[in-house]
Amino acid sequence: MASFSSSCFLLFTAILVVISWQAVASDPSPLQDFCVADNSSHVLVNGFVCKNPKVVTAEDFFLAAKLDMPRDTKMSKVGSNVTLINVMKIPGLNTLGISLARIDYAPLGENPPHTHPRATEILTVLEGTLYVGFVTSNTDNKFFSKVLNKGDVFVFPQGLIHFQFNPNPYKPAVAIAALSSENPGAITIANAVFGSKPMISDDVLAKAFQVEKKTVDWLQAQFWADNHN
Repeated sequence: MASFSSSCFLLFTAILVVISWQAVASDPSPLQDFCVADNSSHVLVNGFVCKNPKVVTAEDFFLAAKLDMPRDTKMSKVGSNVTLINVMKIPGLNTLGISLARIDYAPLGENPPHTHPRATEILTVLEGTLYVGFVTSNTDNKFFSKVLNKGDVFVFPQGLIHFQFNPNPYKPAVAIAALSSENPGAITIANAVFGSKPMISDDVLAKAFQVEKKTVDWLQAQFWADNHN
């Protein structure tokens, strides 16, 4: 009986640990109606300090983002423009665990391989066609891809490398993405690896990519621009 009780206790403890881990593995849940971010506060917390609710106004939940207007993609080397609406743009998003982005793609433009360390993404094509995909983690590195047309929806799991590409050489494309964090973050793979400051040693990258150091040096000499606004 003692052995059975001990086993039950261990099982209960394991379940509690799993539940507790899941509870803290995403953005903090709100403990009140809202927690509008106080961007003027110098207090450092995981997220943003709440503004006094007595001084909160409707403007804290509003942004005249003009997401119905096309964005300029001509200045982007990769032919895309990401307009992200997160907690830095709308303070009322703080602790609510959601944000969105409009993504404009030039003909043959792409939103290059990147990850969102803090969010799952669900993308809807508004205009045009997109070739999209993501890669699973080591060791499988399985590639999932799909061609999306207007009205189609695709999900990119949190933290996995993914991309979108407009295969049409003549027409632009537009998509809207919802993300499961008020501050999802973005790590563009090429920018992070070859455009880091200071630079990663070319010895390290040459070994990692199995190429000559001069190839790494050439890549590091490029201007790695950000397509996020």
